[in-house]
Amino acid sequence: MNKTYETVVVGIENHIAHVKMNNPSKANAMTPAFWTEFPQAIDELDANPEVRVVIVSGEGKHFTAGLDLTMFAGIQQKMTGKGDQGRIREDFRREILRMQDAFTALERCRKPVIAAIHGACVGGGIDLISACDMRYCAEDAYFCVKEIDIAIVADVGTLQRLPKIIADGVARELAYTARKMGGKEAEQVHLVNKCYTTYEEMMSEVFKTAQLIAAKSPLAMRGTKEMLNYTRNHTIEDSLNYVATWNAAMLMSNDAVEAAMSSMQKREAKFEN
Repeated sequence: MNKTYETVVVGIENHIAHVKMNNPSKANAMTPAFWTEFPQAIDELDANPEVRVVIVSGEGKHFTAGLDLTMFAGIQQKMTGKGDQGRIREDFRREILRMQDAFTALERCRKPVIAAIHGACVGGGIDLISACDMRYCAEDAYFCVKEIDIAIVADVGTLQRLPKIIADGVARELAYTARKMGGKEAEQVHLVNKCYTTYEEMMSEVFKTAQLIAAKSPLAMRGTKEMLNYTRNHTIEDSLNYVATWNAAMLMSNDAVEAAMSSMQKREAKFEN
């Protein structure tokens, strides 16, 4: 199954969805259409019972160059236009919240989301991958929190999520300097789980990881992601209480029975979508 939007292409095979940003002539820059189509694609995959794991990558030479500069110019023009400044700025705030939600959709998705990164991952690209469950890259990848270079504060998730993934000081260095971080360094600071020599090797290994995830209980996977996301923003006490409540409701599932039976019978487990 494949579905093509203006800015992304979605394929589904063997319970694995592959979302490819598809604007290679502009290094997958995030045009106005992207901010509508990308979360729509993710929400549809979340609702699709056939899908158990999602991979996000970029078509062409780069993962993404981030926000399309013509879109940024349009925003600046709108902000300096005529009209009531209070209303203009309230409308702009709503637009920022909409853009934030485009990547929060990755966290909201009940299935694990894996980012597979090569080439440039700049600006909005960092916002995107920070909202994914796991990140892998090819050696040619480089990462840049670019917003400080155009005199704005990164506002679509990087400053909120990145310090929870890598050391706070490293996150601040990247945000304050806009320097490029290569793939090997990204692995060293744990921005990515692993850096592979080539794009082809990375994609092969990412699909192997996705296959391992897709073979597990979809219900247990949904709960595991829910707990990890909840724990990040809550106390241990609150999180223990939540997981106790979750398992009290979800533990007695067909998946639990199938997992036990397949283990005893020494066969591969078969779980419902």
